[in-house]
Amino acid sequence: MGLISPTRVPVPITSYKFLANTIRFLILLPIILWSIRNYDFITGEAPQIFAQNDERSLQDVVTWDEHSLFIRGERIMVMSGEFHPWRLPVPSLWLDIFQKVKAMGFNCVSFYSNWALLEGKPGNFSAEGVFAYDQFFEAATKAGIYLIARPGPYINAEVSFGGFPGWLQRVKGHLRTSDEDYLAATDNYAARIGAIIARAQITNGGPVILYQPENEYTVGVSIPFPDGKYMQYVEDQAREAGIVVPLISNDAFPLGNNAPGTGVGEVDIYGHDAYPVQFDCGNPSTWPPLALSGVYHQTHELQSPSTPFSLVEFQGGAYDPWGGPGFNNCAALTNNEFERVFYKNNLAAGATIHNIYMIFGGTNWGNIGFPGGYTSYDYGAAISEDRTLTREKYSELKLEAEWLKVSPGYLTAAPGAALVLTYASNVAITVTRLAGNSTSGSGSFFVVRHSDYTSSASDNYTMKLPTSRGDVSIPKLFDSLTLHGRDSKIVATDYDVRGTKLLYSTAEIFTHQKFDNVTVLLVYSGPNEMNELAVQTTSASPIVANDSIIVNRTDDLVTLAWVAATKRRIVQIDDFHIYILDRNSAYNYWVPEMSKSLSLIVNGPYLVRNGSLDNGVLSLSADFNRSTIVEVIGAPSSTTTLEINGVKTDFRIEDGRIVADVPYSPPSINLPSLSELSWTYIDSLPELRVDYDDFAWVAADHQSTNNSYQSLKTPTSLFAGDYGFHAGVLLFRGHFTAKGTEKSFEIKTQGGTAYGHSVWLNDTFLGSWIGDASTSSYDATYTLPGLPQGEPYVLTVVIDNMGLEENYIPGIDTGKAPRGILNYRLASSIINTTPVTWKLTGNLHGENYVDRTRGPLNEGGLFAERQGYHQPRPSVTNFTTGSPFSPPGNPGVFFYTAPLSLDLPADKYDIPLSFSFRSVAGGVARIQLYVNGWQFGKFVGHIGPQTSFPVPEGILNYNGENWIGLAIWRMEDSGDTPVLDFRLEVGVPVLTGRDPVVLVESPRWSARDGAY
Repeated sequence: MGLISPTRVPVPITSYKFLANTIRFLILLPIILWSIRNYDFITGEAPQIFAQNDERSLQDVVTWDEHSLFIRGERIMVMSGEFHPWRLPVPSLWLDIFQKVKAMGFNCVSFYSNWALLEGKPGNFSAEGVFAYDQFFEAATKAGIYLIARPGPYINAEVSFGGFPGWLQRVKGHLRTSDEDYLAATDNYAARIGAIIARAQITNGGPVILYQPENEYTVGVSIPFPDGKYMQYVEDQAREAGIVVPLISNDAFPLGNNAPGTGVGEVDIYGHDAYPVQFDCGNPSTWPPLALSGVYHQTHELQSPSTPFSLVEFQGGAYDPWGGPGFNNCAALTNNEFERVFYKNNLAAGATIHNIYMIFGGTNWGNIGFPGGYTSYDYGAAISEDRTLTREKYSELKLEAEWLKVSPGYLTAAPGAALVLTYASNVAITVTRLAGNSTSGSGSFFVVRHSDYTSSASDNYTMKLPTSRGDVSIPKLFDSLTLHGRDSKIVATDYDVRGTKLLYSTAEIFTHQKFDNVTVLLVYSGPNEMNELAVQTTSASPIVANDSIIVNRTDDLVTLAWVAATKRRIVQIDDFHIYILDRNSAYNYWVPEMSKSLSLIVNGPYLVRNGSLDNGVLSLSADFNRSTIVEVIGAPSSTTTLEINGVKTDFRIEDGRIVADVPYSPPSINLPSLSELSWTYIDSLPELRVDYDDFAWVAADHQSTNNSYQSLKTPTSLFAGDYGFHAGVLLFRGHFTAKGTEKSFEIKTQGGTAYGHSVWLNDTFLGSWIGDASTSSYDATYTLPGLPQGEPYVLTVVIDNMGLEENYIPGIDTGKAPRGILNYRLASSIINTTPVTWKLTGNLHGENYVDRTRGPLNEGGLFAERQGYHQPRPSVTNFTTGSPFSPPGNPGVFFYTAPLSLDLPADKYDIPLSFSFRSVAGGVARIQLYVNGWQFGKFVGHIGPQTSFPVPEGILNYNGENWIGLAIWRMEDSGDTPVLDFRLEVGVPVLTGRDPVVLVESPRWSARDGAY
């Protein structure tokens, strides 16, 4: 029969955005109540709570005070970004990400470990291959990056079940509580991952400096909360595994949960998260009201005054749901303007542990994502999913981080209140002072922003600032300063530049370095802005400056003023050289560390990864996306040789700077047309054939369930998790003998947001729920043809499992929301129903998953997956020659495979490749993309938004054979001829200095034991 439209009854669900907004609103009251609770109305002071650093610390390498961390006695700013290695399953590329983070001026990366990928079966922990951490730790050490370890056990992270393995759905107790069966379930993972991290602690020569137990343990429902005993159990698990570095928390909001001094379950260092502009990527220019906090510092002083102000997750992008506007919009929402306004506001509050979530998002390959997101986890981060650096936000972060590296006085400066008309003359301007320690000669910093932080206006103002010479009114040499649009600036006073003192600077400081015979300072400002800088000096030597710089000289002060321009100006005051840049030009400068005591300044390349100096040889590792003039500032005069990416490069000396020309020519790249590959295909839904035997399938015979979230409404459980199937497509077969009076089949399925299902009676297509962007479960009714009495029939139900829900709020157990069939009725009369006996399958052997290399989540229950045909070089004996570009038009699932050979100059160029689906005609279809056996794309064109799927080198063999697989699930009977537009596309190749990429192990097809 043809398509019989079901009666569609949408089931409304609470959207993630609404939930986020609701939680945000509900949190405001507890924050106020916390402040009241912790305020002494008799003395008018906050009670003092001290962390007892000396008593709690188990080592003396990483210590802290109220201002910052110390590493081996050196006070440091922790400027960090989030990166999850398992979202880039090519270990040889991890160093590439670390080097790009280091090149920004950052010194740290935070990472989650994903329990679901490591213990797919209870008691069977495996951290090998792409899931191993040794190479991750080694790469961090090589790049000079510290790590913050965040192993959960719950991580959220927009991954399936928030990182919990699916088998936890069968635990009766509440998750993330003190219920004994839950705690016992975590013990093996906590011990094993804890031991792995413990070996990589800085105390053992590794990069790990902090450890976060649990994750956003902030709000609970229907349980005692917060439960200090539970938090203490998680902390004790870490300590028993050998963790000795400080424990840091990440409250989802600044509520003070488990802060030092709160008793059982307290951590060493209290931290919290913040996502101020939330996740409305559809309106990227709209910043919501009340998003910018003016009381971070004051709240911190109430909650944890003896520890550094720590923002363990601060918004660096946004997740995008199915049907969303796409991650480029998320990057625009959290763009360079957002970074200037919000990150500098964090600095105004004295943040010295500052982690940005995400710095590189990566890919939700292989079913690791949660149903609220699609394959890409680009996140709109500073480093794009394909690892390119084309977003301006990357460069803006570099400016801010490099300033922090050369401004140690910031770490102990005292944050003040955000004030209007105190330091600036215009009520439209708000200024927060970070007061330096005058007794130690430290200067102050003044963070300037619009009073209405959302304003895009240009506001003029003057400033009156306290300095070592008394109050100084600025500017001196022109009428007023201007704050243009969404911007924020840091004005410095009494600022030390390697022994030379700036009385003040309205231009922002990028970096300064002292070389053999000269001190170099780089300052910058926005386009066409007027700025002023005053240098304290008693030198009588002539000042070298061009006519565009206004110079005013007194006995001991040189004041400079200028309008920012694209052409660089250099002012020389004896051996003090000031490079005056506009912001866009400053983006092209890099400050690679040559040694612990020496950094050079390099202008020009797309990226400078690192450098070294050895016996007159200056070596730079750098990337180029165009022909470039490379300029090195500060190289010793003894430099005789310049090597760029190991190649000796001619150079010249211009005004003491090394200058070299690096040519760039785009390589010739000829990508195969995917339509011309040798495609073959097989029916991946043989279950519809009359002779199909499901004897090996799992009988759905559990008459009860341990699921504490969803009660049974069917005679036996049809929850896939009860039978060990947790990822990918699910299939159910219901056997019944007809009474002859059946008229309809009612079914309620659940697969998560954007899921769908299709239903057949024997080989007759009954219909589909094609899915939409907001529905996670669905009631459908299908009309049946006449069924002869006594005849056997089989109902086949295919359900797209989009991942398990996260378990964000303890006590609700939303992560246990089952996948599968919630209810059904095969109506034989108004009252009576025909009994159905069900079997089901997911990935082959469920929790005893076959593919140990690609992990427990990579495969679902499609026939082609169970047979392993998505892996390289499958047996195609039973396949038919045919192309996915003109697939069969009838509803069903068809699997296509073809070899793809590449020959690309990957030894010299970093070449981003992606597979794209431009259009699919001929009815709604769901398509899964496999590359050498790795599932790297789920395309749902009628929901979107993702159409392009980046696949990294290492998964793809750039110089050899690859195998591409497509599982095409057609969900509708359509009169249109099916057409697929599927392409392999290339981005801009980058001439690169990275290490060679090593192919990951991608086992070829072999016949699987017990495959059905």
